[in-house]
Amino acid sequence: MRTVASRSGARGLALVCLGAAALLLAGCRLDMHLQPKYLPYEPTNFFADGRSERQPVPGTVARGQLRLDELMYTGRENGVVADKFPFPITKADLDRGRERYNVYCTPCHDYSGTGNGMIVQRGFPQPPSYHIQRLRDAPAGHFFEVMTNGFGAMYSYAARVEPADRWRIAAYIRVLQLARNAKMEDVPEAERAKMTHASAMQPKSTESMGQAQ
Repeated sequence: MRTVASRSGARGLALVCLGAAALLLAGCRLDMHLQPKYLPYEPTNFFADGRSERQPVPGTVARGQLRLDELMYTGRENGVVADKFPFPITKADLDRGRERYNVYCTPCHDYSGTGNGMIVQRGFPQPPSYHIQRLRDAPAGHFFEVMTNGFGAMYSYAARVEPADRWRIAAYIRVLQLARNAKMEDVPEAERAKMTHASAMQPKSTESMGQAQ
């Protein structure tokens, strides 16, 4: 009886071992590792042009790149350059616009927008000042369009600055223009008193002190 029981136990153990081995072998298939494929730029005689990599189907649009908003992505409305922004401009947008402007625009346009940036001082053609009447009157979409497509000696920044940041830079250019041509009556009344007080607290110049003596 013991011999029969021991034989049955041995058979059971053997079956368990065979089952475990089968499961292990099933998990070691190399189908995906040995799949037929082309490496990047590998030629092929399957296609007439000899290239294994294929161009996207005409009309293919990458995810998130549909760009149906004409104003947002072209600076125009119904084909006309627009004088408005595609989203409300907040202080955070202006701060971002200033930061991007300082990175990409100041080498030519300088920090105040007069067109006397560092590479201009080294001989590069000078761009027009943002403060000339033509550019003060230019619609906001004009600046977006120039950043997108380039203009004159300026190349396109479309690959460097995303559309929303181009609009933020355009908004900051408007700030520079307003600051250069601002009048006291443009300042909110609550702020005028602060400015007047700050001006009164400034020390007098040496010339004024000499005249007073």
